[in-house]
Amino acid sequence: MRRTLLQSIVRGPLTEAAPEPDEAALAELARSVDHAARTRLGRSLAIRQVDAGSCNGCELEIHALNNAFYDIERFGFRFVASPRHADVLLVTGPVTKNMREALNRAYNAAPDPKWVVAVGGCARDGGLFAGSYACLGGVSQVIPVDLHIPGCPPSPTQLLKGLLALLQHAGANLPSS
Repeated sequence: MRRTLLQSIVRGPLTEAAPEPDEAALAELARSVDHAARTRLGRSLAIRQVDAGSCNGCELEIHALNNAFYDIERFGFRFVASPRHADVLLVTGPVTKNMREALNRAYNAAPDPKWVVAVGGCARDGGLFAGSYACLGGVSQVIPVDLHIPGCPPSPTQLLKGLLALLQHAGANLPSS
């Protein structure tokens, strides 16, 4: 045990290197998302993240959207504390029996028009928790879903691309200001 501890001190942590940033692609994505949000809504897009029973892998990637590298607010998105202020419910994880009521309440509290985005494989179909006694399955088993963003977990860039797709395609019925 002592030898293992000493080796870990000498070697350092075994982590993956950070991906190389593609500044041009990220800047183009930022322009596209901001333009789509302003065109569809006339303002920034308000997002309420709802954890319906996940392992928190997707939440880590969603929280990365707020870090200095991705800085989601510059894209015209902002996270809100209440579903009453949200345009989008970003739902992660398989829906557990204990979270069904909370998810329904969040959905009902969000004003119309609203979008629901299921994030990750578990939110799509229950993932590896499918068939569990405590799991109802994917988000679409409980509330209607407008978009699925695949991955386990999806990267912040995939999340941004999914939200852009939502604004460009599902938002056609929203009035523009």
